[in-house]
Amino acid sequence: MWFSTNTSSNKVKYFKKNSKASVYFIDKRFFRGISLIGTMEVLETAEAKERIWQDGDTAYYKEGVTDPDYCVLKFTATKGRYYCNFKSEDFEV
Repeated sequence: MWFSTNTSSNKVKYFKKNSKASVYFIDKRFFRGISLIGTMEVLETAEAKERIWQDGDTAYYKEGVTDPDYCVLKFTATKGRYYCNFKSEDFEV
């Protein structure tokens, strides 16, 4: 999974020191969710930035795709946990 964020954010500083991360998705309608556990890479290359750049991103990054405060986070899951019907199940990715 790829995310964009501010290079100056606290999370980017954290991930540069410690790449451990998790992402959680929830389906409120059916009261179920999935937690993914893995690592987060901070990417600042032109290729990574251009890969997920959207036209509307200039609202957040005034200098466009080359804005030094724009970076990409790449999450790679290694394992997870699925929750549904008051039960949890672990799995490997």
